[in-house]
Amino acid sequence: MFAECSPGPGLATGTSTDQLLRAGARLLATVSDSPRLDAELLLAHALDESREYLYRTLTECVPAKSAAHYTALLGDRAAHRPLAQILGQRDFWSFNLKVTADTLVPRPETELLVEQALSRIPRQMPQAIADLGTGTGAIAIAIARERPQCRVVATDVSHEALAVARHNASALEAGNISFHFGDWFAALNGERFALIVSNPPYIADDEWHETDAELGFEPRLALSGGRDGLVEIRCIISAAPAHLDSGGWLLLEHGFRQAAAVQGLLKQAGFEEITTLTDLAGQPRVTAGQLAA
Repeated sequence: MFAECSPGPGLATGTSTDQLLRAGARLLATVSDSPRLDAELLLAHALDESREYLYRTLTECVPAKSAAHYTALLGDRAAHRPLAQILGQRDFWSFNLKVTADTLVPRPETELLVEQALSRIPRQMPQAIADLGTGTGAIAIAIARERPQCRVVATDVSHEALAVARHNASALEAGNISFHFGDWFAALNGERFALIVSNPPYIADDEWHETDAELGFEPRLALSGGRDGLVEIRCIISAAPAHLDSGGWLLLEHGFRQAAAVQGLLKQAGFEEITTLTDLAGQPRVTAGQLAA
């Protein structure tokens, strides 16, 4: 146990857990929507302890080395580096994923994409599923764990992202996934699937000024959708029919302004039963279409 600390300003050596947390929350007040939570997670990370531990030791001194580490982490967060990148992990669906600067940080709205995919995959029927642009492997792993009878193929154009995805799949014992390097359908070798899912880049060139500063730390390759944000979505939709079974489904995450355009592209490509779902914020976020049987 650490010795009791007397009150002291700032992040100086000998400062208590409570003082460090208060100072950290103040520093992050203009950066994060949850500055106190961020401060707790960062201090717990610096100490290699749980958040519960922090509350058991609020009045105790934090070792100088850990306090210095915490100060450095706060500096990263104050510069808008995503919390998940700093911690090296992010919760998604029902599990925890390794996250690096080479991968997009999995976001809650992408869980809608998983939900909609699962609703179209029968529980007991073996099927082939493809996840294009897998990143951390979040979508592929969620589907593979929820539908263990299915074979999931996940692709990415980044070797570094694929390494992270393979690590995550192994750590989470999702053995029914195979990972392949290639641009969208290039890695699929002409195989057909019952369902194809993707969270492709969809930020338009003129929308970057509207985005959160944290996106500057994430791989632009996973975010930039070209002039109108639909460049990669067009590629996927136009090529998908050649890789789907008759009656197969294509599900895409997209920007909240893009639903009508995505619906139109799906219709032009011969898809039916086209529907758009809203995320928890009420924004159009996922559009699905079924290839005509």
